[in-house]
Amino acid sequence: MKSREELIRSKGYWIARIQMDLFQQVDEYMRQNNLNRTQLAEKLGVTKGYISQVLNGEFNHRIATLVDLSLAIGKAPRIVFEDLDQVTQIRKNEKSGLLIT
Repeated sequence: MKSREELIRSKGYWIARIQMDLFQQVDEYMRQNNLNRTQLAEKLGVTKGYISQVLNGEFNHRIATLVDLSLAIGKAPRIVFEDLDQVTQIRKNEKSGLLIT
């Protein structure tokens, strides 16, 4: 089994995290606007299947597609690059209950 540090350093971890962040934003947008998947797909000009893929985490977007989707739901897409060693240490401290400010 991989350690938490190994996991945080893996490509799969970051892809899954971005997918979850996107899912949360799209889901929140749908709830706030009282939209189902079909209505959201029509509003964005995509298929219902595409929306299902996004919400099920079954996608791997190009950056341009991620930007299009973000803007369509009224969100500014931002990617922040942080030092991997610092992120690993922060996650380790969070798990142990230590808060560093």
